[in-house]
Amino acid sequence: MTAGVARKRRAGCVCVDLGWLDTMEGMTPPVAQLNAELVQIDLTPRKPAPKPTWLKAKAPMGETFHNLKKMARELNLHTVCESAQCPNIGECWNQKSATFMMLGNLCTRRCGFCAVPKGRPEPIDFDEPRRVAYAVSQLGLAHAVITSVNRDDDNVGAARAFVSVIEEIRMQAPGCRVEVLTPDFQGNEEALRLVVAARPEILNHNIETVPRLYRVAKSGGRYEKSLRFLLHAKELAAEMFSDRSGDQIVTKTGIIVGMGEEMHELLAVFRDLADRKVDILTIGQYLRPSRDHLPMARYYTPEEFAFLKHEAVGMGFKHVESGPLVRSSYHAQEQAESTGLA
Repeated sequence: MTAGVARKRRAGCVCVDLGWLDTMEGMTPPVAQLNAELVQIDLTPRKPAPKPTWLKAKAPMGETFHNLKKMARELNLHTVCESAQCPNIGECWNQKSATFMMLGNLCTRRCGFCAVPKGRPEPIDFDEPRRVAYAVSQLGLAHAVITSVNRDDDNVGAARAFVSVIEEIRMQAPGCRVEVLTPDFQGNEEALRLVVAARPEILNHNIETVPRLYRVAKSGGRYEKSLRFLLHAKELAAEMFSDRSGDQIVTKTGIIVGMGEEMHELLAVFRDLADRKVDILTIGQYLRPSRDHLPMARYYTPEEFAFLKHEAVGMGFKHVESGPLVRSSYHAQEQAESTGLA
């Protein structure tokens, strides 16, 4: 131990006496200005706070769960349920409800909240829509939800894959309602036109968070671009399908809470979405996938989720799904049916 430096150990901390620093020249600022004679470094191991009881989901198990997992492997398909570590996978899969994720399992963006793997994807597999439709048919789904990773390397190709899966599902599983959860296609007009022209019953694009957090949470995304996407989908549908009365296409979006946003910011986002005539809104709790992802600021209580739903319904949404375990495709069939639109 160096002269003039005294170390003392107490339970759970190391104490370093800094009194010797005032004898050294050139110290800026002097110790007197630091207004401290002792620095304590807490070495006590910190236990992670337990999750609230309302966030506990059943572990995935059961014959139906394993059969669905086996089928996905045999058809070389991905599900967002697995890739995004959805807490509802056990409940949904045992009810033969799964959200298929197309265009590979590597996303071209690095969003701070998302567990989907990132990297340089393989070329788009245009046979994948046929295999997805076959799985939908085998499961006997009445409502299919299809999403994808971001493919900023080929936005128009990604849109064509969505068109193909809509057409394939209608051929292989007639009567099945189709909901597509798409990226923003980087604002590419042709890509959005292709998807709208295929007339999915529901067009979903997630807003994800409040504008202030976009830079750290939604890499490559822009709040205004996502708002424009949702509004322009309505405009294009009205232009293309003037033969239909009322709403030509049902739009949907989702947001996750707990990344550091304020309540007034959430309500401002809801108003922006309501102004764009978005029909369905989902609100769920952010759960940090790993230490490499954005830290979670706090848990919202069930009462707060109920408050958010009450406020959103008052703004004119046709349906609001709000709760700790809610994800975009959670109870998607019931969401669509409750609106009376799709």
